Amino acid sequence: MRNIVVVDAPSNLGLRPPAPGTVPGCYKLAGAMRERGILRRLGAFEGGVVVPPRYDRGDWQEGDGVFNAEAIAAYTVRLADRIEHHVRAGDFTVVLGGDCSIQLGAAVALRRIGRYGIAAVDGSADFRHTGNSDGIGAAGGEELALATGRGQDDLTDIEGLRPYLRDEDVRLFGMRDDDEDRAEFRDLKISNATVGEIREWDPDEIARAVVTTLEVPVLDGFWVHLDADVLDPTVMPAVDSPDPGGLLPDELLALLRPLVNSPRCVGLNLTIYDPDLDPAGTAGDLLADLLVAAFAES
Repeated sequence: MRNIVVVDAPSNLGLRPPAPGTVPGCYKLAGAMRERGILRRLGAFEGGVVVPPRYDRGDWQEGDGVFNAEAIAAYTVRLADRIEHHVRAGDFTVVLGGDCSIQLGAAVALRRIGRYGIAAVDGSADFRHTGNSDGIGAAGGEELALATGRGQDDLTDIEGLRPYLRDEDVRLFGMRDDDEDRAEFRDLKISNATVGEIREWDPDEIARAVVTTLEVPVLDGFWVHLDADVLDPTVMPAVDSPDPGGLLPDELLALLRPLVNSPRCVGLNLTIYDPDLDPAGTAGDLLADLLVAAFAES
């Protein structure tokens, strides 16, 4: 049995303000999960908090590249240091975000160690880059592109490690069926499965099949990126982009279990849930329950 260690990464640096003069509330995710007893329920050890820089876009304007880039790059290195320590120790690291830009911390940490894959369970591909979009700016919608070496150097080539992830080592789950990135992924041969395909093939079966492609000698292991917006907004409205057509809780659980219980899976990060958008707390309760159940014996 590996030790589970919980690390807080409460950064919201990668998202646009939800309204003028406000900041994204996803930085409260970690606290909300802890309030629901996540350490005790997972039987986890305390990994502490990696405190992010202040959210401040300054005089950033459209066309200036990724906002908060300097702060994100600095935070990525500090978060990578913490994750690297636990992965080298043989711990399973659960990182509570935060927005999706925190995934760069895991990507850099694992790139320092060796060659790792990623199973990204996300309602969108987060693959926006200058080659396919004019709307570059929010790293939280670009982190997979950045991790695979697409984007500005200060975020894609930290410590000279570009790319942190190879295209062929990426597995995507949970994009909506009409996602526009699919054509590009087909050309790049990046493995992906939409919600409709997951349902057609059965979540457990597709997850087990994908795990076999990540449990190969060429890879030292893999990481799971879990974005709450993979769930349908009827059960998870507390995200910045609640797009219809997402997975239902039982489907997500069936998908997650084979991933996190693989001996080659070294950690997971949880992102995007915003307690400010969940006044009754029901979405947070669901998310905590799903995370705990994923690690339980089926």
